[in-house]
Amino acid sequence: QVQFVESGGGLVQPGGSLRLSCAASGGIFSIYAMGWYRQALGKQRELVATITSGGSTNYADSVKGRFTISRDNAKNTVYLQMNSLKSEDTAVYYCYARVRTSWNTGDYWGQGTQVTVSS
Repeated sequence: QVQFVESGGGLVQPGGSLRLSCAASGGIFSIYAMGWYRQALGKQRELVATITSGGSTNYADSVKGRFTISRDNAKNTVYLQMNSLKSEDTAVYYCYARVRTSWNTGDYWGQGTQVTVSS
């Protein structure tokens, strides 16, 4: 079973920075895309950023220039460096990966980590 360990969330003041990480494990043959989504209270889950195994990235317009996604393929880990944080970035952030295992290829999600931007 594919599992994720997410870390790095917390409380930060506006203008501050946080770095999220998410490590995948469990029956993994390969990982295609990885990424981060977020869901604010009362809103739908939305894409934040994705990265392919080759390093191509995609960002939501609202985070371009402030957030940077990266990954370490050897560690099956994806990172999200978040700078110049705003109150509207407050949400639960979910790690995502499209994974090939011995039994299927599918989309897997982490348990989520809370990011709160507030003074």
